[in-house]
Amino acid sequence: MLAELLGSLVFVSAVLGASVPGPGEASTGPLYPALAAGMVAVALGHCFGEISGAQVNPAVTLSLLATRRLDLVRALVYVGAQCLGASLGAGALYLALPHKTTADCFVSRVPLEVNAAQALGMELLSTFQLVFTVFSVEDHRRRENTEPGNLAIGFSLSAGVLIGVYWIGPVLGAVLAGVSHEFFFAPSASRQKLVACLTCKDIEMVEVTSVSRSSLSTVTQTAMRAKQAASGGKHS
Repeated sequence: MLAELLGSLVFVSAVLGASVPGPGEASTGPLYPALAAGMVAVALGHCFGEISGAQVNPAVTLSLLATRRLDLVRALVYVGAQCLGASLGAGALYLALPHKTTADCFVSRVPLEVNAAQALGMELLSTFQLVFTVFSVEDHRRRENTEPGNLAIGFSLSAGVLIGVYWIGPVLGAVLAGVSHEFFFAPSASRQKLVACLTCKDIEMVEVTSVSRSSLSTVTQTAMRAKQAASGGKHS
């Protein structure tokens, strides 16, 4: 919880700070905030990745909840910590800078020429590619791949910021990305895994040696089958 709170505080304060122009300067536009978001995401991944996963984003947390990689209580605690940390980060920056400087930088606005449906589509697309990247990086880590996954997430986040992110679209895009990757594109994807998730059955993840050149592959089994096998072994 503290990792998510502190990570969100650092992330929001850094991105908002990059959005605020200096004295006498014009608006920075989306480039500086996008670069700041990507760089901070890489740093936070190294700092808090082993503690909480460095999610620092309610959309990512909800996608993990939708794919049952995170339980409900922990997800709610993480989202609360993320929102609190983001509020503290924005509040600290607001108090530290003149009001006139921050008045036009702390609110996300949809351009006048973009309607609500188009804005929703941009939000959904940008968060879909972010969360899909997060899930793909996690799969690489499971197979002990040495690729710099945090860097890929940072690039993906920068791209999303350049498109524009708000609330409804990110949640929908995150859930769609998590579900599509987990149940259709992941090495462990299977019909049994999808059915188990839809019917709220527990899924046991078992790591086995792969016949292919990749070192590990993930095989899914339901907890019920495991229990039946265990009980059968006892009777025999």
